[in-house]
Amino acid sequence: MVKVLEAMSQDNFLQKRWARYLLVLSSFLAAALLLLVLNISLGSVHIPFLDVCGILLGKKAGSEVFGSVIWKIRLPRALAASLSGSALAAGGMLLQIFFRNPIVGPYVLGISSGATVMVALVMLGGFSLGMTSLHPIFLSLAALLGALGAMMAVMAAAAKVRDIVSLLVIGLMVGYVASALSHFLIAFAEKERVHRFVLWTLGSFSGFRWEEVGILAMAIPVLLLFSFFLSKPLNAFLLGEDYARSMGVRIKPFRYLIIFLSSALAALVTAFAGPVAFIGLAVPHMARLSLGTSDSRVLLPGTILLGAAVTSLCDLIARTAFSPIELPISATTSLFGAPIVIFLLLKRRAAV
Repeated sequence: MVKVLEAMSQDNFLQKRWARYLLVLSSFLAAALLLLVLNISLGSVHIPFLDVCGILLGKKAGSEVFGSVIWKIRLPRALAASLSGSALAAGGMLLQIFFRNPIVGPYVLGISSGATVMVALVMLGGFSLGMTSLHPIFLSLAALLGALGAMMAVMAAAAKVRDIVSLLVIGLMVGYVASALSHFLIAFAEKERVHRFVLWTLGSFSGFRWEEVGILAMAIPVLLLFSFFLSKPLNAFLLGEDYARSMGVRIKPFRYLIIFLSSALAALVTAFAGPVAFIGLAVPHMARLSLGTSDSRVLLPGTILLGAAVTSLCDLIARTAFSPIELPISATTSLFGAPIVIFLLLKRRAAV
């Protein structure tokens, strides 16, 4: 009888926990969708909510100007911000699990800097093969190669250095070297190219075309789906490599797969929007605190949805706070993310 009561009590506990997970995930989804609509509606040209819904549903609502603003400018940008936020947040979460460290992200380990220096080689160093206008895929491949190169350098050091603090310092040094190479290229480049590259490094979702959104929409969901299929190995990896190996996880291929996925997610966003700071670092913490779990089966969808919502919010602030002047997206995300990271670190230290 006692065992039956204990089993019933445990079942009730699991039901309540999963109900809480569904409630939090639903709230993340609602926030992401709401902010998507607000990004389409708000701006220098205010478009009523009903007109936005009517235009998106194909009904004759609003004027032709509204339709043109939505379909050619705001909707591509809003979708790009949501997709990019999901990618950066998921990539940051993968790295944090991989290194079992809460302050790891694409910026900290030099992945974004590696992507930036390769884009600099293309935009400033004359590696565009004589093309006057660069195809988005070309920039994506360059950013991916740079991100993978930086991550491989960090992993080569990780094979010799087991201390996590030393590894993080090496990651920072890789980022500094990549930044130095970018500055050298700036010093020798033409003024017009430098101006274009500097604007790119500030980070922005403005000017997104449907062609670029299409690339993100094809690549990012596939990478996120692969990441979700790794949920069980990720949970095992959280308990250490020995435990993961005992559960049948092939550690070496698993390492390289995580490196590729996190680098590809960061590189895709960096190629089109420029470096976007703090999303990959702060959002996984926010999702983990909100959900109250480290189970990747729940945490990864939550991180993806919250990343879309937070990035959309930051992009909305960047566009509207000092309109018609637009703030760099990295400055906005840093102001949003830095206090959160500081709070989390202080809270973690207080709990020790």
